[in-house]
Amino acid sequence: MDSVTQIALGAAVGEAVLGRKIGAKAALVGAICGTLPDLDSFISYGDAVASVTYHRSFSHSLLVLALISPLIAKVVTKVLNQPPDLFGKWFLLVFLVLITHPLLDTFTVYGTQLFWPFIDHPFSGSTIFIIDPAYTLPLALGVLTALFLSRQSALRVYINFAGLSLSSLYLVWTVGAKFHMEDRIKEALAEQQIEYSRLLSTPAPLNTILWRFVIMVEGGYYEAYYSILDRSHEVDFVFYPDDKALLASLYDHWPVTRLQWFTHGFYSVHASDDSLLMTDLRMGVEPNYAFVYEVAKIDELELRPVSSRSLPADFGLEQVADLWHRAMNPVR
Repeated sequence: MDSVTQIALGAAVGEAVLGRKIGAKAALVGAICGTLPDLDSFISYGDAVASVTYHRSFSHSLLVLALISPLIAKVVTKVLNQPPDLFGKWFLLVFLVLITHPLLDTFTVYGTQLFWPFIDHPFSGSTIFIIDPAYTLPLALGVLTALFLSRQSALRVYINFAGLSLSSLYLVWTVGAKFHMEDRIKEALAEQQIEYSRLLSTPAPLNTILWRFVIMVEGGYYEAYYSILDRSHEVDFVFYPDDKALLASLYDHWPVTRLQWFTHGFYSVHASDDSLLMTDLRMGVEPNYAFVYEVAKIDELELRPVSSRSLPADFGLEQVADLWHRAMNPVR
């Protein structure tokens, strides 16, 4: 999720654990710890694919975060000059804030390696977009309102708990919505006799009303949109060809195999000018995607593997506005 959401979640968890005991310091420490796992974004691995696919690995591992929690709690108690008898509470605060960060990230499409280094599988629930006000606002309003209330006020506890509860219930809603929408799309695929190997469902930006689907088939993929509010049962599947056969000579090229693993198979392959490009189909909309990589050069009809580089992202506010308009104007 975005940094603002992780800060709000960390602050709300911190307030819930120690807010009535020590006041705003608990929310402040929670907010800071809530951003720590994402600091790995500033690490450069010298390769575009490596930089993207190693994000949310060691820094989002539940094991690693559990191991460093007492160390961070020790630093916090020293810096804030806290009494020794509060160390257990500070440890609990830091631990809960750190592990809720990757657990929340797991609901997005990106992929989070929760059990690194023993299992490097990037878990991806793909039930919520990386920025969703419906999740973030209850958290932020709950904790900010709580901070303006007296530590002795029971309302302080209730209102922060209400924010955490509403955001958690929204996450439950996203899971239910995903199952419902996938059932509908599978029915439509069967009705249109489309045979597929993989199906991806993910909410469109900023909402869980409109959903985007990527359906992998022989020779390419389909993209489709369907809204929970739609009354029409017709689904428009748009086919886009690609040429994965171009990767035949690159079967052991690390950026290629790494992207195949990272995308769970939801990628396309195209030749553009003198470059061979791999596109992560999970993030963006056709033809504008957030992650496109040059993995080889085309030299006199032969492929020459190169260290990957990312192309500028074309997905922007215009595409978000178009999708939001579609979500709010269902087909009758």
